[in-house]
Amino acid sequence: MDALTPSGEDPFAPDVQTVLERHFDLMRSLTPEEGCHVIQPQRFAAEGVTLMGIRCNGVLLGIGALKKIAPDHGELKSMHTLSEARGQGVARAMLLALIAKAREEGLTRLSLETGTAREFSPARSLYLSEGFAECPPFADYKPYPLSIYMTRTL
Repeated sequence: MDALTPSGEDPFAPDVQTVLERHFDLMRSLTPEEGCHVIQPQRFAAEGVTLMGIRCNGVLLGIGALKKIAPDHGELKSMHTLSEARGQGVARAMLLALIAKAREEGLTRLSLETGTAREFSPARSLYLSEGFAECPPFADYKPYPLSIYMTRTL
């Protein structure tokens, strides 16, 4: 595979919309509505939310977002790699790009919410391998049996 390149993304660009739709569909198929915390494209444009992508030869393979939830604390949102690009380092490249962006913005902590289902196991393993550890719910999250919360310092 050629080089994976991080890029800032417009949530309304057609290729980004396609990846977001696939992400939303997958999350909704795995998680009941009350526990599904996907972020809508209009909210990506909100202050404090940065949408990034990973591209190879100009083709968008994955997305992720950084939401500022406090002056020093960010939340990772909507990490998704297209199924046909999985196993090629896209998710790790996206995670490392988001961590770098968080540091660039002066954040000292990153947190995330992910699922407990087996389908989320690769994501949980990735986060653990990059220094995230389980934590109590943060920000506006409440305990939920199908969610795991993770955090790390930067």
